[in-house]
Amino acid sequence: MKQKVVIKVSMNGQKSRSKALKKVVGIQGVEAAALQGQDKIEVTGESMDVIGLTTSLRKSVGYAELVSVTPVGEKKEGDKKDGGGGGGGGGKKSETPVPIVWPYPPYVTSVPEYYMYPVREYDNNCSIM
Repeated sequence: MKQKVVIKVSMNGQKSRSKALKKVVGIQGVEAAALQGQDKIEVTGESMDVIGLTTSLRKSVGYAELVSVTPVGEKKEGDKKDGGGGGGGGGKKSETPVPIVWPYPPYVTSVPEYYMYPVREYDNNCSIM
């Protein structure tokens, strides 16, 4: 579910504003972030941890207060069908899935052969004594 979050943050200068925006954008699930006035940040995203977002802002910038969390209304197809008039072309619009592009290669779960070293058997005799 997409949601819009407004957080009040104490930002004294340009440095703290950019630090707060960098922190917000780095959180998983955040799609957009914008400044509202001098002391508010508006964050839009899907399935993001709002409490974790506020806590991380408190740790990095300073005072942060959660002002509002509201769901974002998405376009409904029922609104188009109910609007009477106009004529023509009432077919369904095919929705093709958008491909997901990952910015980094996936994590390697297996160890390549050239990282494996042979295990050597050592005697229990200590060479120092």
